Amino acid sequence: MTHHIYNLGAGNDPHVANRILDPQHLSRVSDTFRDLQLTVQRHGPWSAPWVGEAGGAYNSGSRTVSNTFLDSFWYLDQLGQSAKYDTKVYCRQTLIGGNYGLLDTDTYVPNPDYYSALLWHRLMGNGVLSIDFGGTSYLRAYAHCGKQKGGIALLLINLSQNMGSMVTVRNDLNVGLAQGQGITRDSSFVHGLKRTVSWVGSKASDGLEKREEYHLTAQDGNRFARTMLLNGVPLELTEDGDIPPMYPVQVSASSPIYVAPLSIAFVVFPDFEADAC
Repeated sequence: MTHHIYNLGAGNDPHVANRILDPQHLSRVSDTFRDLQLTVQRHGPWSAPWVGEAGGAYNSGSRTVSNTFLDSFWYLDQLGQSAKYDTKVYCRQTLIGGNYGLLDTDTYVPNPDYYSALLWHRLMGNGVLSIDFGGTSYLRAYAHCGKQKGGIALLLINLSQNMGSMVTVRNDLNVGLAQGQGITRDSSFVHGLKRTVSWVGSKASDGLEKREEYHLTAQDGNRFARTMLLNGVPLELTEDGDIPPMYPVQVSASSPIYVAPLSIAFVVFPDFEADAC
């Protein structure tokens, strides 16, 4: 059973950018995914829900948003939500064409969403894990079984423009939330939340194990930038026209994860053993 989703409204709507950073607006689409999942379970359990077309904003997308870094926030969040409700296929509108193409219509150079989709494809496995946390709704979190190396992969999306988050992963059901003294980012001081994201696993990380982090930010801090940074390095085609290397940074698996304001992080724990994986 297939359906189309354009939950940001018309491409020429001046509120598209604000909707992308509104956690309540992003969460409304979960009702659609939930209803479709229930419909399939009740009337066609042999079938599966598909997203046959999705581009955020309809009418070819937004000229000022759909081909920028900001667009990846709704896109990755919707991939996480659709997987949570057992969507088997998600078709992005489109590869080439309109403002929402993954490739620039004239130059065929990848837009930021292309790299976001590539990281999702490479890192997030088919198994979707239950995740439970409390605190600010501006931090979105999704967990899957790892794609390549086993373990688990975590997607963290920080919609806040001025608040960073420290995330601590545990393998139990305890969820903690405490006010932090503040988080330093680029020599500036902003108030932050310390929060714990946790799920059930059979083995926690020790101090010797490493995790892999892929932090996505905007070039020059401009959310409408056409170039996205991976761990501070611009994602641009090589001189030969190839996709650039997309290397993670390795960090002690037991240390907290810092998610900067208005940033996205994929975090892979290759040694974390989750029963569901």
